[in-house]
Amino acid sequence: MHKVEDLAEVLTLSGTDLGASAWLEIDQKRIDLFAEASGDHQWIHVDPERAAAGPFGATIAHGYLTLALVVPLLWELVSFPADAMIVNYGLNKVRFPAPVPVDSQVRLRAAIARVTETQGGAEIVLDLAVEVDGAARPACVAEAVYRYIV
Repeated sequence: MHKVEDLAEVLTLSGTDLGASAWLEIDQKRIDLFAEASGDHQWIHVDPERAAAGPFGATIAHGYLTLALVVPLLWELVSFPADAMIVNYGLNKVRFPAPVPVDSQVRLRAAIARVTETQGGAEIVLDLAVEVDGAARPACVAEAVYRYIV
């Protein structure tokens, strides 16, 4: 866990490798809950019988579920002072190179690509990869932008 103390430290973090989070299991319950929340009930995600005969041999997590997991997994790798506000500012790019089969383990690998000072804080650009245990390719790669506001 990289504990950031203040804005001055944030501004020194360009190029910092944050490492990898703990593994997290993606079970059918999590997939089904995301389907309910998002309204995406595509059979490849929510119909285990049909998906068993499909291209992946089982249900797979939604790409956007995989992306949403970046948030809790990232906070395992870095923390900021309680008086700062961290705002998700957007994504410069996102790709989903590989599926996340049900009952897989995923983790986040993250690095701070660059930090730019802004009025009242900093913009932090992170290179992110959601890895699937045993898979050759990551399930998600993204460049995320956060604003650190004091």
